[in-house]
Amino acid sequence: MSDSTRAPVAAKRPVVLSHHGLSVTDDYAWLRDPGYPEVTDKEVLDHLKAENAFFEAQMGGQKDRVEALFKEMRARIKEDDSSVPQKDGDWVYWSEFEQGGEYRKFYRRPVAGGEAQLFLDGPALAEGLEYFSFGDISVSESGRYIAYSTDTNGSERYVVQVLDTETGKLLPDRIEGVNTGLVWAADDTVLVYGRANEQWRVDRIFAHTMGSDPAGDVEIYHEEQLGFTAHPELSSNREWLVIATGDHETSEVMFTPIGDPMGPLRMVRPRKTGVEYAADFRDDTLYIWTNDEHVNFRLATAPLGDPGEWTTLVAGSDDFYLTGFDLFRDFYVIEGRLDGLDQVQVRYYDDPARVEAVDFPEASYSAGLGDNPEWAMDTLRIGYQSPITPGTVYDYHVASRELEVRKVQEIPSGFDPSLYEVERLNIAARDGTMVPVTLVQRKDRAQRYPEGGGPLHLYAYGAYGLAVPPGFSTTRFSFIDRGMAYAIAHIRGGDDLGRNWYLAGKLAARENTFNDFVDVARGLVELGHTAPGKISASGGSAGGELMGAVINQAPELFGAIVAHVPFVDVLNTMLDETLPLTPGEWPEWGNPIESKEAFELILGYSPYENVTAQAYPPMLVTAGLNDPRVTYWEPAKWVARLRELKTDDNLLLLKTNMGAGHGGKSGRFEGLKETAEEVAFILWQLGIEE
Repeated sequence: MSDSTRAPVAAKRPVVLSHHGLSVTDDYAWLRDPGYPEVTDKEVLDHLKAENAFFEAQMGGQKDRVEALFKEMRARIKEDDSSVPQKDGDWVYWSEFEQGGEYRKFYRRPVAGGEAQLFLDGPALAEGLEYFSFGDISVSESGRYIAYSTDTNGSERYVVQVLDTETGKLLPDRIEGVNTGLVWAADDTVLVYGRANEQWRVDRIFAHTMGSDPAGDVEIYHEEQLGFTAHPELSSNREWLVIATGDHETSEVMFTPIGDPMGPLRMVRPRKTGVEYAADFRDDTLYIWTNDEHVNFRLATAPLGDPGEWTTLVAGSDDFYLTGFDLFRDFYVIEGRLDGLDQVQVRYYDDPARVEAVDFPEASYSAGLGDNPEWAMDTLRIGYQSPITPGTVYDYHVASRELEVRKVQEIPSGFDPSLYEVERLNIAARDGTMVPVTLVQRKDRAQRYPEGGGPLHLYAYGAYGLAVPPGFSTTRFSFIDRGMAYAIAHIRGGDDLGRNWYLAGKLAARENTFNDFVDVARGLVELGHTAPGKISASGGSAGGELMGAVINQAPELFGAIVAHVPFVDVLNTMLDETLPLTPGEWPEWGNPIESKEAFELILGYSPYENVTAQAYPPMLVTAGLNDPRVTYWEPAKWVARLRELKTDDNLLLLKTNMGAGHGGKSGRFEGLKETAEEVAFILWQLGIEE
């Protein structure tokens, strides 16, 4: 019987991989179950269970703190909460949480008046399940049928079912293995969806005729290129079925009338490596968002009869980063970022020079369009928040250019923004690039740490061109109210400052991301906001890779690290094209199978291969047994190698969710418990007693 008070030690069974005349030894490759995605190997499961038992034993002394933090975090959440109702056709839709409810209930009522109708009951559907998540919810054009997809184990292979709202019963149609949105077509007689193959890649789009056996569904598109993923969409005017396909750097779009989903697909423009685009329709004109002429994208138009002939409508800009657009009957909206801050602009078809920017009240914030389902909108739903402004739902009245507050996130335990301050700093990276940092702290923190150098939590992501906006988080204040500062490093690899900011952190430039994070940490020390060893840091997925890389480079800076489902076995994963995401990830990381240069580059920074015999900070690492994005063995192998080589006695914990995937436990409060564990671990390791 294993001793849960002692850290598990994984057996070493060397496997040598050779590529391009180079060899790499992997001592812990055996932790990958050969039957994956089924994980049944007893030795593998026993090791993961032993790690979980060690986690429970070590965190046992923090049980009271975890519970106190959970209660504190839960007290900031309005339990009987509901969304702002939104009209779509003859119905108004909204969702609600009941007091204590883990999952949402979905309602609607007739616009003409009548009783509210509960059409999807999340708590009832999740009853008895360890994991539950909705994928897509799609209401048919008539409003009678509601198709929805659910995942009950975290594998992100969804099952689609269809509710007949007139009878209140499920139709016999049941489609498995779906991993896209759901589009109704042909007068609600056909449902279009994408099915994941054995490698969890959507390479086929199907049309399901209602009432038929899904085994006979018609394939309307098959993607032949390895690494491309396809998905169906509905045009904003609901006249066209759009099939979009692509990877992280290349796009292609096809379309057919929504009334003829099995008809021939027309191409907008053939794919060209490095060119991304998306398309939507108004009357006989296509609107195309693309980076073909400018790195920060432009908006173009094309005639329906010649969809590949693009004419610039909104030119690309070095200053304004155009991130997307939405079409409505009487106007269109473009979104983007200027100096790293979100912008929403209303523009008009009949007057291209008329630009109406929505004005927001703070100097640092996050904002964007919310749910705006109808074609003939005159009021836009917009979401807004800042580091010290709870989530706010606005209705923007286009004609009067006025913002109407529809809802402000309620903090039941109380929240006083005047107690806090937000700074936007710029810190020089080692190559001279200035990296923006959002810093939030209590105004009285200086009284607690008059000499400076107090504890600070640093967060970043830094991949795939995903920015980390300066938004609001209730859980952050469990750090901040205990005297910690909270900093978000807007490092390269995200697109916080435009598309070039992303390109400067991918492929051959990947190490800029890691260096930026380390240099921001050092800069915060130099500015007196913290001190070496008093910085905690966290990141998940590619942000977990970031955690692994920065502690290999500068472990002395950090007093605690939390790495959620960390992508740390980069080389081995990019060498295995049978894994779900690998071929589609090559444009982001490089293809070490074909390129010796990519092999050497990834080998040079991959956290797993670069663990060395040095002291590492205390660490909490998480994994999901059913995770199709970052497979469970990546964190398991990494922890095993860290245990073998690290020279310190600092705590190293691995927690594997045995019934969940990439996002951890499902449910509003089950997920919050895991956040409480994370915060408790950090406070414990930093020596913060309160």
